[in-house]
Amino acid sequence: MNDTVQIIPLLRLALMMAPVAVVLLVFQRWSVGWRTGAYAIGRMLVQLTLVGYILVFIFETDSGLIVISVLTVMLLAASWIALRPLQKERRSQYPLALASIAIGGVLTLVLVTQGVLDLATWHQGRFVIPLAGMIFAGSMNAVSLAAERFAAERERGQAYAEARFSAYRAALIPIMNSLFAVGVVSLPGMMTGQILAGIAPHLAVRYQIMVMAMIFGASGVSAACYLVFVESRGRGENPDKAGGQRSS
Repeated sequence: MNDTVQIIPLLRLALMMAPVAVVLLVFQRWSVGWRTGAYAIGRMLVQLTLVGYILVFIFETDSGLIVISVLTVMLLAASWIALRPLQKERRSQYPLALASIAIGGVLTLVLVTQGVLDLATWHQGRFVIPLAGMIFAGSMNAVSLAAERFAAERERGQAYAEARFSAYRAALIPIMNSLFAVGVVSLPGMMTGQILAGIAPHLAVRYQIMVMAMIFGASGVSAACYLVFVESRGRGENPDKAGGQRSS
């Protein structure tokens, strides 16, 4: 088995912009808003290009302070992005999202890096930062879906318990679909990367099980915490109405 990863030339990488252009064209023809899609793609290209060089420095450093600083920035950004569907309440809900992702994401990251993996030091950036990225992203998406669905259900007049049920179920749809599809429909990122790097598939599977479990756990805990915090805040603002109403 080949033990080196094939380097993709930039010209060949540019070929992947063809299906992207098709999607943006559909956005434009259907008046969905192609500028948002184009901005997202452009931002992705800039962010990944920059982070590629930054990570070279971070992975080579042995500073726990730098790793903690990077994790903090990731956590703060994930919490802000998670509330993108709630533009009017983004600032007021930010502490709830931050606390939710911190509880679900940070605790899961500690368990994975300090309990499952045998790291020489706790602040090995090469392991901690990529794992934190997957965990925080899963928690971010779950909180985002939960927030959007919960707000929509409350606006329709649903009681807190019913809105919470719908929101929590919607929040876990992506990871649940991934659990059902993994190994049958898809070979996820970490497993695919390790196989391409020459790792035996039966060993790569162990890492993928770890990844799927940590994302499922972090996503579920973060979404649940957010919905509990929203209820507590609502009750504090409207003590006569269990669960409260969504602020305007």
